[in-house]
Amino acid sequence: MKSLIQPAMWALVGSCYASPLAKQIEKRQVESQMNDVDILRYALTLEHLEDKFYREGLANFSQSAFAAAGFDSTFYQNVQTISAHETGHVAFLTAALKAAGSAPTEECTYAFGITSVAQFVATASVLEGVGTSAYLGAAAQIATKAYLTAAGSILTIEARHSSYLRASLAESPFPQAYDDPLTPDEVHTLAHGFIVSCPADNPTFPVKAFPGLTVTTTGTITSGMTIGVQTAGYALASADANAHLYAAFITVTGPDFALLQPAGDGKSYQVTVPQGVNGQSYLLFTNCNETVNDNTVVAGPTIVEITNPPVSSNATSA
Repeated sequence: MKSLIQPAMWALVGSCYASPLAKQIEKRQVESQMNDVDILRYALTLEHLEDKFYREGLANFSQSAFAAAGFDSTFYQNVQTISAHETGHVAFLTAALKAAGSAPTEECTYAFGITSVAQFVATASVLEGVGTSAYLGAAAQIATKAYLTAAGSILTIEARHSSYLRASLAESPFPQAYDDPLTPDEVHTLAHGFIVSCPADNPTFPVKAFPGLTVTTTGTITSGMTIGVQTAGYALASADANAHLYAAFITVTGPDFALLQPAGDGKSYQVTVPQGVNGQSYLLFTNCNETVNDNTVVAGPTIVEITNPPVSSNATSA
């Protein structure tokens, strides 16, 4: 096994160029060249994780435990409904793969590390946000219209789950005008830490995990703040004198680049949160300062919850 403290090298990408919006979205989402069966299996893998998360959480924490944590019976019942939705998504995607003559992925073994109701609800909110971004990011790769419609139907439910849970945590249920799309590799980077093992005969699909990042700053984070970011124990090192490292937040209109200041050890960095990002946001390191795709990502993404004041209209009533 390689030591985690061995340096991860990055190199400057020669074809680093800016693109119009439509081309940016296409470029980010087609990196993995997944076909429709791959995408269904990818979606099913995520739904298995969510399904097991809710079933395990509801088995571990009773309604009285939720009440003791400050969540009423209506909230508990709604979480039960969310759990049923995730189970339904698993059944639907499994049936779709079988109808296509393809083997579905089976449930893996997970380690969620949940020890309290509060932690369960906070993690549920994050998972639903990632789920929304996962379906949004995969949409551009779906060729079959019926599959695209089905994925869109699941996406809207994931977004409703996310909004409900965020509101229950006193967070904005709709912090941005647009949700952020993530590529399958970016989603896998966020999700794979929960996966302990999977059945040996599970069908595979082309995804990889990038090196991990962690935000070390605690408390409320707003635009303009400088936050601490660390690698998962490894050191980032330039592969040559022409290589550079940049920080970027993912948005639907293209990456929002942020000021990145290294501490000098290759493991610790400071990033200034730019204007224009809010809510559950995704920060990664890249070797290109014009576009971000799976070929330019060096590490991440990691999740940053950004809490800016709500945007209100300047209009006044007569």
